Amino acid sequence: MPSETHAMLATLARVAALRRTCLFSGRGGGRGLWTGRPQSDMNNIKPLEGVKILDLTRILAGPFATMNLGDLGAEVIKVERPGVGDDTRTWGPPFVGTESTYYLSVNRNKKSIAVNIKDPKGVKIIKELAAVCDVFVENYVPGKLSAMGLGYEDIDKIAPHIIYCSITGYGQTGPISQRAGYDAVASAVSGLMHITGPEVACLSHIAANYLIVRKEAKRWGTAHGSIVPYQAFKTKDGYIVVGAGNNQQFATVCKILDLPELIDDSKYKTNHLRVQNRKELIKILSERFEEELTSKWLHLFEGSGVPYGPINNMKNVFAEPQ
Repeated sequence: MPSETHAMLATLARVAALRRTCLFSGRGGGRGLWTGRPQSDMNNIKPLEGVKILDLTRILAGPFATMNLGDLGAEVIKVERPGVGDDTRTWGPPFVGTESTYYLSVNRNKKSIAVNIKDPKGVKIIKELAAVCDVFVENYVPGKLSAMGLGYEDIDKIAPHIIYCSITGYGQTGPISQRAGYDAVASAVSGLMHITGPEVACLSHIAANYLIVRKEAKRWGTAHGSIVPYQAFKTKDGYIVVGAGNNQQFATVCKILDLPELIDDSKYKTNHLRVQNRKELIKILSERFEEELTSKWLHLFEGSGVPYGPINNMKNVFAEPQ
């Protein structure tokens, strides 16, 4: 399709630009401090200057990790999906212009490139980048990149020098290793949320958001301020935490809850609209969640790709096979 062709041409142009800036120096894989720096500047070299990071992470844990590497001087190349980018680009308010402050807060000091890694041409580009980088960081569920030809074994063949870092919600093995994970889900599954009692929203992020956009926060209880839905829902016999970080995940939640009419509802088409219509949407979802037992919801969400988990007590935490 023409749009796909244009996207691929733009990506190839970006790769060519990276070549010109010595990312593709032709000197072999990875590390080596640039020697063209004036002697007077040598004392300003950061600890990781000259280290090249290929960043295939999204949301928070991975981007925060690679941002820290960038702050320490590493050259970080962030790879995003063509057309949509990192899910957090849509998380808000608050926004600065059209930019999500959530996205900006964990993606500074990075270069950016859009590559369709589901396309063989995109996989080839990632491998070319990996061959001249020192570190490969990803936070997909275990096995997903391997299925695309970008697992550790695949990268090791063309870049044996590289450090391959994989960040997951539940580890690489075990009965629930294939689940996606968000921080609130981890708090629920680990038992932390069970012992804290009714959740109380602290003011740290409320204050930060006000300082950024000078707007007073609205009341949203225990939920996430810039993602809807992402909170604990009462079930027939307990609670489950569910987070829909993008439109596809929201559609999946609607299908699981047997509420398909919400998917194409103009009030909920994007995360921004869902945030604006939070009260009405959460009321609909909450009523549906209360109709079934937690165990049934866990069964229905298994394998969905949506981050979810029960609020476990200590007995359930230590009975968990994972």
